[in-house]
Order: sequence, then C-alpha cells, then structure tokens
Amino acid sequence: MAVKQKNPTSPGTRFQISDTFEDITKNYPEKSLLVPLKKHAGRGYKGRISMRHRGGGSRRHYRLIDFKRDKDGQKARVLAIEYDPNRNARIALIQYEDGVKSYILAPLNIEIGEEVESGPEAEIKTGNCLPLRNVPIGTIVHNVELTIGRGGQIARSAGAAVMLLGKEGDYAILKMPSGEQRLVHLSCRATIGTLGNLDAKNVVLGKAGKKRFLGRRPEVRGVAMNPCDHPHGGGEGKSGIGRIQPVSKWGQPSLGYKTRRGKRPSDRFILTRRK
Repeated sequence: MAVKQKNPTSPGTRFQISDTFEDITKNYPEKSLLVPLKKHAGRGYKGRISMRHRGGGSRRHYRLIDFKRDKDGQKARVLAIEYDPNRNARIALIQYEDGVKSYILAPLNIEIGEEVESGPEAEIKTGNCLPLRNVPIGTIVHNVELTIGRGGQIARSAGAAVMLLGKEGDYAILKMPSGEQRLVHLSCRATIGTLGNLDAKNVVLGKAGKKRFLGRRPEVRGVAMNPCDHPHGGGEGKSGIGRIQPVSKWGQPSLGYKTRRGKRPSDRFILTRRK
C-alpha cells in the first residue's frame, strides 16, 4: 500500500492524505462470500444507545473471513487481493484444491499465485497457519487464537504483528503489538507473517464528510454544553471544567480511573502489562 498527499484544490483536500489502493487486484468481491450487514446506529439489543456518536454511513456488505483456517492438508492458491470496507487490513481471496473459495486476512508481500496451507505439517511460510506448538521461537505471527478452535482474535488489524518469545509447558509466550506479554495455549493457531497495509495509520481523512461515510457522527465537547447536559458545562465564555478531574457525561472519572473488572480468569495469563 502507498499513500498520497492530495492537492489543496479545496478546504477538504488541503490536509487530506489518501490511500492509492495500488495493491488491490480485484474491484468486485466474491458474491458467494457476502452477507448483508444491518446497521444498528450504536444501539444494543434493547434499542438503547450503548455507543454514542454512531449512525449513518455508507452501505456495505460483510465479507465472510476464515479466521479459523481449519481446512488442513489442502493447499490453496491466492486469486486476488481485495479491499474490505469493514476493516483496515486487506483480504485475500484463495481457492482450495477442491474448488472451495475463501477469504483470509492478507499478509504483507503476499502475491497472486502463491500457495498457502494450514495444519501442523504446514511449512513455516508467510500466509500459512499452524498451531503455536509447531511455530519456531522468534517467529512473527498474526491472527492468533485465544481459545482453541475459536478462530483468530489477536492481531487482525493492518500492520499488526505478534512475536513468539518462548514456550513454557503447555503455553506460548507472545509479545503483543502493545508491548503486553501474554500466555496462549500451544494448541491455538496463528498465521505466519505480518499483516499488510502498513500505511493505514498514515491516512488522514481531511474533512468531516469522510468521517460521516464511516458512520461516525459529530462529537460535542462537554465544556460547550449546558450544565444540565454535562458535568463540564456552564460558565461564562470559554470556562474550564470547574473540577479537579475530568469526568464523563455520567460523572465517571476519565483520566487514570481503573474500570477493569471481572477479568480475573484472563489476568493470570498476562505476564507483563502494556503499561
């Protein structure tokens, strides 16, 4: 992937840095791997807003991604590299020997015509998926499972990579992109290599309209509201928040306040926290 600076022909393009999409080789998705994606505008199952500032956005279909990679013993050939509107990583269309097509997350530098494979006997090669038990120490992986057979949950965004630091008993020691070190069972699977689209973090939307295309509505500062609408509101002119610590709309402290709870079963697998 590459990015380009737009010419400042309008206020919206003055600071805009956009994707060139030069790594995309196919413009239309595989119809058999599409499902409708309903919009919920940030609302939960009760119909109440559970995430503010969400709504609208462009229509999109969901691409069925194979996060499990459990089709062992069959080689698959890469047919195309495609754009996915639901994630910032690219996806690769692959076809197995029996004719079945599937989408996987596209690793860095994977090319059309390459063969990928999954299973304990697979080669240590970019795009191949193996149990961590069969991966050498020091290897960079992505799309890592947390629960055996559930499918990849770690390192699925553009440019993400996890390093296998070591193996201890039945567990592998992984270093996350955040710096956190964590234990994951050796039977969990991971895909070799770094995820592609490294320049996704350098894209600058440049105007409010492009954020609306993504389904993100405007966010209003608390200090710009009335005191009946936010604890930071009120005052004459540009007033401060008027309290020692900034809080959320509902009064919960928002700086340095620990909100993690009920995660004790997971805590014991964390060796070094990201802080």
